[in-house]
Amino acid sequence: MFSSLRQSTDIVEKLRKNAFEPAHSAYYRGKPGQSLSLILKARHDFLSIWRKNDYTDKVSSMTLLGRQLVIVNSPEAIRYVVAKRHENFERKSPQMRRALEFLLGDGLFISDGETWKQRRPLVNDIVHKNRLPTFGGIMERTASELAERWSSLPDGAPVNALYEMAGLTAEIISRSVFGNDLGEEAANAVTQGFESYQSLIDSINIGYFLGFDEGLPVLRTPKLRRSVSRIHGIIDKVVEDHLAGRGDDNSMVDLLVRRQKRNPELKLDVVALRNEAATIFMAGHETTAATLTWAWYLLSRAQWVEKSLHEEIDRVCGDRVPTLDDLPQLELCRAVIEETLRLYPPVPILARQTGEADRIGDIDVKPASLILIVPWLLHRTEAFFKDAHLFRPERFLNGERPIPYSYIPFASGPRVCPGLQFGLTEAILCLAILAQRFKLRVAEDAKVEPQCRLTLRPRGGLPVTLHRRKGS
Repeated sequence: MFSSLRQSTDIVEKLRKNAFEPAHSAYYRGKPGQSLSLILKARHDFLSIWRKNDYTDKVSSMTLLGRQLVIVNSPEAIRYVVAKRHENFERKSPQMRRALEFLLGDGLFISDGETWKQRRPLVNDIVHKNRLPTFGGIMERTASELAERWSSLPDGAPVNALYEMAGLTAEIISRSVFGNDLGEEAANAVTQGFESYQSLIDSINIGYFLGFDEGLPVLRTPKLRRSVSRIHGIIDKVVEDHLAGRGDDNSMVDLLVRRQKRNPELKLDVVALRNEAATIFMAGHETTAATLTWAWYLLSRAQWVEKSLHEEIDRVCGDRVPTLDDLPQLELCRAVIEETLRLYPPVPILARQTGEADRIGDIDVKPASLILIVPWLLHRTEAFFKDAHLFRPERFLNGERPIPYSYIPFASGPRVCPGLQFGLTEAILCLAILAQRFKLRVAEDAKVEPQCRLTLRPRGGLPVTLHRRKGS
């Protein structure tokens, strides 16, 4: 039987020999039909509103304050929404658009229509997998620098893994997007600015449920303005430097600048360039930082997996630092990251707004309805993943692959994340480089709680202690 490391009304976490059920929200047991209480609960924690029956292969519909919500948790229906009828479900939800428009403007992540069609191929080219050799060296060097900094700390030193990983991925994306070191102060300012921004954004746009199809703008409080100003100030300076010819020829921003000079019809002025640079930066650094943080938590608890991971790294790399060329042989490292993405997808809710009336499965859908594809639910549905709440990286070994459209940590269809290969490669490589030399330990009695804001993070970060591996 499982022993419960912690089990409350909200969070379940269980461990037994060679089996680990990592922290997740308990099934919701509230009374049906209480729209207001459900909205209030979702505002606090969107992951805690799902009943056991929601984790099943189906399409369902409900009405909240007069607004139709359709929860799509069937691979075939997901394919219909994101691929077959993409044009009708292309638009991000009012909640997501309103939540991010102050920070990202019309950046690719929340744009649609002609703006999206023009810029998507451009961003695709910039983060294309063929450019990974260019970026791989940056990832290797930056992760090795962090390993050296950790080596200067005493064994057992306490750090917050989320903040450490955010700093690491911010520096990697800075060097890749901006072509130079932001430096610790600027990288921290962007990281802290986005963390503050997330904490200030409401998880629910009440105006949408009160009848405003576009939702209501986010109230731009002085504190929110300060968070955005910190981020924009740094990114604006970098873009302006590139426009003035002071950029790195290999950086993503410089590629954007050169493309605009060749194709003025793209209308990539300074503001648009900043929006795309900010989008790439935020998407690139935040999601990978969260993934690596969750991976450290999982390995700390499932130490039999960690032991096998260390053995693989030692076998493939010996004493030398893992490189991009080693990734095909680091199969367990990849499987750990892919299983982490299954259990803790960085963007756990993919919300769309219906254009015209449609039909998903056997549900008739009204215009301007909210379509929810929830990877948090999908990835934990027993029909697609046996023992779905357990951490089992072997699901992704020996050629095993999930059912199409049942595993979508980077979304799917035309709006699949263009940085998928960049982020996946970065997470695997950073994990290998750091795990080669260190073990990270979460205290046994620590309360680890998934928190869904714009992304999925451990509430309060992840305090850990650093421990050198023998010989490192």
